[in-house]
Amino acid sequence: MTGDDSRFASGPYAGQKLGDVWPTMSVDWTGTNPRAARTFPLLIKFIFPEDKLSVQVHPDDEYSSQHEQAAGGRGKTEMWYAVRARPGAEVLVGLKPSVTRQSFERAITDGTAENCLEHIPLIEGDAVFVPARTAHTIGPGLVLCEIQQNSDLTYRVYDYNRRDAQGRSRELHIKKALDVIRFGEQRGGKIQAHQIHRGPITEARLAACEYFATERWEFSEQIECVTSRDHFDVLIFLEGTGTIRWGGNHEAYGPAQLWLIPAALAKYELSPHPQKPGAALRTLLLRTYVPRVEAAG
Repeated sequence: MTGDDSRFASGPYAGQKLGDVWPTMSVDWTGTNPRAARTFPLLIKFIFPEDKLSVQVHPDDEYSSQHEQAAGGRGKTEMWYAVRARPGAEVLVGLKPSVTRQSFERAITDGTAENCLEHIPLIEGDAVFVPARTAHTIGPGLVLCEIQQNSDLTYRVYDYNRRDAQGRSRELHIKKALDVIRFGEQRGGKIQAHQIHRGPITEARLAACEYFATERWEFSEQIECVTSRDHFDVLIFLEGTGTIRWGGNHEAYGPAQLWLIPAALAKYELSPHPQKPGAALRTLLLRTYVPRVEAAG
């Protein structure tokens, strides 16, 4: 996870919190992209739902800057990658074409809000894009890697009337949610990944927006990588073990590890090796970063 309270496991910042050290890091680490200058711009986490999450929506930057300055003033666009999926697992993303603000408000009152959303079955390896202002929920039976803007702004519209041990229900944010939800044409949904082969790497380009770009890499032999001075990279290892080598240094990598790769690192190598004799060499990872978005005009 890359929240502000996440701690570095190794390297020059070992033991320190990401939120504390990021403002002090030089462009050799952060890159020259100004979108990463003040706070770490990405929030990455794994989700293990065993029950339906609430029906919810996240505001965009414009709404957040006007109404949520105390919470950071940033919106929340996100994507999910299905690391595991049991048969029948699904997410609900985006409203059906016939749903209006009025009909959705009635559905919230009637307890049928879920019926207004598009159902998307998922299998392992699927990815879903969820732009800000898109109503959504996640069903059980999934392990998801979530990559998003570094924001915790969530407006719940329906929580299945659940109550805690004290009989209290969670707070809903229906007015704000209805103000930000995109009705009419929807922009999110399952990603149709474009897969290419770059030498030993099989790469699938999963998402590219102003907030993050994400690729899936799969390889079974040593690969050589080169960073961009423009941005840091985050490598999210999903499967496989091996060694990462750079500048005469090396460390072991393994599943569920997140590696922050400095922008100025330049060349480094990833060398897969089996966790035990006879095991597969395959390494599967997600690479994500914040692209530079040039101003128009």
